[in-house]
Amino acid sequence: MHLNRRNIFFPTPGIFYTNGGFSRFKRFECPDFKLRRTHQANFSAVLCVMPYLLNHGFIQGMVQRPSKTGRRVGFNLQTELLKLQNWMKEARQRLVLLFEGRDAAGKGGAIKRFMEHLNPRGARVVALEKPSEVERGQWYFQRYVEHLPTAGEIVLFDRSWYNRAGVERVMGFCNDEQYEEFFRTVPEFEKMLARSGIQLIKYWFSITDEEQEFRFRCRINDPLKQWKLSPMDVQARSRWEQYTKAKEEMLRRTHISEAPWWVVEANDKKRARLNCIAHLLTQVPYNEVPHAPVVLPDRIHDPAYSREKIPEEIYVPQRY
Repeated sequence: MHLNRRNIFFPTPGIFYTNGGFSRFKRFECPDFKLRRTHQANFSAVLCVMPYLLNHGFIQGMVQRPSKTGRRVGFNLQTELLKLQNWMKEARQRLVLLFEGRDAAGKGGAIKRFMEHLNPRGARVVALEKPSEVERGQWYFQRYVEHLPTAGEIVLFDRSWYNRAGVERVMGFCNDEQYEEFFRTVPEFEKMLARSGIQLIKYWFSITDEEQEFRFRCRINDPLKQWKLSPMDVQARSRWEQYTKAKEEMLRRTHISEAPWWVVEANDKKRARLNCIAHLLTQVPYNEVPHAPVVLPDRIHDPAYSREKIPEEIYVPQRY
């Protein structure tokens, strides 16, 4: 990792940042060091901290300048993803993507990359809150059914009905009877979706124990990400093995040919996103939809038109 005075700064005590060639700054938590709050880093202090960071695994190959090939791959994948969306709209197909995984596994970031250049009129994200009192009295799958796609639409679920096999099971929000009923019902439910013409693709984002701890610590110290760390996440951290057992049981009992599971290695967020998009493109038999070339007409000028002056007081102040 290349460090110098221009790409290191300490905006908050306990964390130092380096851009490493990326457009966004990379965070490295160093909780045992009280670093001073300054934008002009003391380079000798960085050199003193480096052995600690290396020995404790905080910067294991994480800062690398992305190659031109990597940027080109990302651009090409986003282009193909748009072609897939255009084909789905033309062929009036329906697609559901489930993003599951542990807390801080990178599901939300992957969904953002999927949605980054898609037309929001044909693709949407569903991230439901905990069920209301009314929803708890309904058929378990009912609140998810109303969010299923219409013809030509892609729906991405940030967590899904598999909450029952994961967080609800581990945290005791469902009893054994409800848990077993879920496993009896979900294969038939997903087969029914497939028969109705909905293609269902399920992704599990997999991270290591160490990586989850690192990301949690980053969230604790990052004011822009503290909202992601809920009390439930904190409790889940101490129940790693219980979640592992629940995940293994879920994959074993719900991996069906009509809707198989696909595991994404997600310790490296950027590679995980690229791999996930690339995999999706192999699962849908899309074709490029031909479009007529766009011709921009000339602007028509009306000599009788006179633009009115907008009052100064309704302008947004230019502070920056």
